[in-house]
Amino acid sequence: RLKAEGRTLEDVVALIATLDVQPTFTAHPTEARRRSVLDKQRRIAELLQELRRPGATADEMEDAEASLYDQITLLLATDEIRNERPTVQDEVEQGLYFLIGSVWDTAPLVHRDMVRALERHYGHDAAVDIPVFLRWRSWIGSDRDGNPNVTADVTRWTLARHRHAVMHRHVEELVALRDELSISSHQVATPAALEHALAALADCDEEESSDEMTFRHEPYRRLITCMIKRIEAAADATAGEYTTAMYLAHLDLMHECLVGSGFAEVATHGRLARIRTLARTFGFHLVAMDVRQHSRVHEEATAALLKAAGVVDDYAALAEDEKLQILGAELRNPRPLVVHDAILPEVATAAMETFAAMRDALHNDPDSIGCYIVSMTKSVSDLLEPMLLAKEAGIWRLEDGAVQCDIDFVPLFETIEDLADASPRMQALFDHPVYALHLRARGGFQEIMLGYSDSNKDGGYWMANWALHRAQAALGDVCRSNNIEFRLFHGRGGSVGRGGGRANLAITAMPNVVHNGRIRVTEQGEVISFRYALKELAHRHTEQLISATLTALSNARHDPADAGRQVDPASAATLETIARASMHSYRHLIDAPSFWTWFTQITPIHQIGHLPIASRPVSRGSGKLDFEGLRAIPWVFSWTQTRYVVPGWFGTGVALTEANRDPDTAQRLRDYYQDWPFFRVLVDNAQREMARARLEIAHRYARLTQDDAGHDDSHHERIVADFQAAAVAFSDITGQAHLLEFGDVIRKSIALRNPYTDVLNLLQIELLVRARARDTAPGDAPGDAPDEIRQLLFLSINGIAAAMQSTG
Repeated sequence: RLKAEGRTLEDVVALIATLDVQPTFTAHPTEARRRSVLDKQRRIAELLQELRRPGATADEMEDAEASLYDQITLLLATDEIRNERPTVQDEVEQGLYFLIGSVWDTAPLVHRDMVRALERHYGHDAAVDIPVFLRWRSWIGSDRDGNPNVTADVTRWTLARHRHAVMHRHVEELVALRDELSISSHQVATPAALEHALAALADCDEEESSDEMTFRHEPYRRLITCMIKRIEAAADATAGEYTTAMYLAHLDLMHECLVGSGFAEVATHGRLARIRTLARTFGFHLVAMDVRQHSRVHEEATAALLKAAGVVDDYAALAEDEKLQILGAELRNPRPLVVHDAILPEVATAAMETFAAMRDALHNDPDSIGCYIVSMTKSVSDLLEPMLLAKEAGIWRLEDGAVQCDIDFVPLFETIEDLADASPRMQALFDHPVYALHLRARGGFQEIMLGYSDSNKDGGYWMANWALHRAQAALGDVCRSNNIEFRLFHGRGGSVGRGGGRANLAITAMPNVVHNGRIRVTEQGEVISFRYALKELAHRHTEQLISATLTALSNARHDPADAGRQVDPASAATLETIARASMHSYRHLIDAPSFWTWFTQITPIHQIGHLPIASRPVSRGSGKLDFEGLRAIPWVFSWTQTRYVVPGWFGTGVALTEANRDPDTAQRLRDYYQDWPFFRVLVDNAQREMARARLEIAHRYARLTQDDAGHDDSHHERIVADFQAAAVAFSDITGQAHLLEFGDVIRKSIALRNPYTDVLNLLQIELLVRARARDTAPGDAPGDAPDEIRQLLFLSINGIAAAMQSTG
């Protein structure tokens, strides 16, 4: 497409050099399936591919079919649910299953695709050594926001586990490369640079092992053998003499020597090219780990340190300007606040242990830690407080007017109010003199994270999406106006109610001003297995991410005026009206006095809270389960189980019906659907969720509730009325006769799944009735059903999650 639009090779290479795409595995996998089940499903997929292989013999087909039945039989005999809630270490291993599997294999494939595309469209001589533009990150083992199980020791263990796993994979790759590069000095003159490298590794060669004797006249194999020994020696160490930089230097040397010796094709398209991409992508750390914590924790820890140092007795009670005055002074002051072994409150001790773990990791491998994310950022002090903690740990320091720091501090804006205020808050942060020095030390770069989950739970579907769109545009503007290089980090969940949907369409629908080639997106929950269970799926998913980001970047670079253009005032006003009407309807539903009781009676929320699928609690805090404390994932999960799927569409009917009453507005909405990618994605995602809903089944759940007057159907009726109104409105806007008329594949998939899923729902409803009938023991909490019913309920939740392809 870029070639057809007239972009030169230099233009395209420059665009690729700008790309920075970072999918991020998060710390709340909520993956209902065990690894044993995933392994068997992957094997079944491989056998299905074998059955479709052209040219397979009759015996090969018979063997594949027999193996397929064996795997299905074993799958049926395998427990689908874990016996115990997974530990954080279990979640780390689950993440590693994908990271050193399909993700590892995908990275060089996508890089190869880009090189081949350049050659195909710009000529064979166009092949260039393009930089790595796709890397992964992880929160698993380092996200401590709301998860007390993530300790500093767990983070240290995770970092070591990553290092050991990635270096083992590097050794495997090098062994294969050694098998390939059998070039003999009897046949080809050994380049001088290669001789020098071998001489520098003389201590390795001196061992005269059988390998060295075998490879005496095969210099590439001798060098690779030495590299393998270096990596194996460093694999179990937190740091070693053989670094990622040295490893890359040896790989680059082999590339240069091969090219200079007439083996350019081997160097560019052979296994060495794959290994160089793997080394540049994963290093010796595998993935950079982000640390996340709630702003409240930083305030408490900072208050404890300042009190212990005699600076102020009650820091938390101060006004924001007073806090900033103290924080600014202490960040400039080189002295530590407390001695190393000072006795501090538990929250401060835990925070300092976290920063100490980060400091040690950065010392061992600067690439192992990515950034520090502050949840619920509401003020400048919310960013300066963790900076002060980092200074106390030796990560951040200010000397001679210059800051030295190896990590970024990232604000996370989550609620509707926070998204609306994100831009002025960032301006205030940029204006702070100490933070300005920090930005200068980080190359004028700022990452900003946006939360898609709490904003939806807070304001409903339309308001959350509109608030996010406005916030992105405003943040792009404030960063550009301050000459700040920036990257938006999208905290998207798996479901549409938490920002999910097709990632490539979401990227193209973002405001023009944020298209700078840099983007991060979270990969959460069952989405990880949906997108990365097979190499082919991971390849396709990441290819779509790169394609969308590259295309959007090209468009923004080609037309800078368009890149800075905002939504016109009339369109913004229309969307604002729709969003507010939708939010009003949504809040009217969930704020009704009887709603929470109704919700907890008709959904398996209590069972979900006990489901052993994640180490993190479903509710913030340890008190009573309520709407405010409930996390967004179980909130969406519960609606999906009952087939309402409310977070992905509710409020649409009221809002669009009102908008369509005005003929001019109705026509504008039709035009938006055709011409405005953001609006089209909003409409299509909502109607996809409505198509997945099944209100006939949902009504059976609604009948589980009963007050003194009998069944209360008022909430169900409100939901049904909005659904029906939304279907009519969508028909008018899209011109379609029915929902998802544009998506035959998705519509047929839903129709195929429904009869099977309906049965699971009916079984779950019966199990909920039986559980509640037997839940009569004094002091029993809701969901404390007898073991056999509890286990069956877990199975029903697992089954419906698989059928709906969503845990939330």
